[in-house]
Amino acid sequence: MTPVAAPTRRTLLRWLALASLATPMLTHLDAAAAEGPGAPPEVAQALPQAQVLGAGRMRYLLWDVFDATLWTPPDFRGAQYAEHAFALELRYLRPISAASLVESSLKEMRRTSSIDAAKETAWTQAMQTAFADVQAGDRITGVHRPGAGTRFFFNGRLRGVVDDAAFARAFFGIWLGAGTSEPRLRSALLAGSTN
Repeated sequence: MTPVAAPTRRTLLRWLALASLATPMLTHLDAAAAEGPGAPPEVAQALPQAQVLGAGRMRYLLWDVFDATLWTPPDFRGAQYAEHAFALELRYLRPISAASLVESSLKEMRRTSSIDAAKETAWTQAMQTAFADVQAGDRITGVHRPGAGTRFFFNGRLRGVVDDAAFARAFFGIWLGAGTSEPRLRSALLAGSTN
């Protein structure tokens, strides 16, 4: 029998990198577990009949980034998300700067929507106001108001309002739109939707 050499550190690191790419970027969360004792206060106030429609964990390579929970009224239809009131709660699992949140949001919004320069400037300023640097455990909740815009809450406190339905459609489209770059997360969030 021929002896087999032990893998080198470099080989082990390469295997680990390949395994991380093969690992799904999303871990499905049990909706009942995500719901916990009830809707966060900002969700309960905006959507008194809200229930968890779906939940998932966003991962990037080896890092867990955030847990997402979609709170909706009973009549919510995923394919027509922009026509419904709902709340998307992101509970962060690692520190991320507000600048990175704004930059990545704009990048995803540009990918699926046509945004002129004036709108992009206005939307950037609105997100800079609404977003804060996050630490593990912090929550950003976006409450969608159909035809009106979005209210952003940071750890339950109102932080910004964007009265622009086009912004709301593009922003929530990052997660809920058919053209999302994270279709598995979209599927997990919309798991309880009939359409």
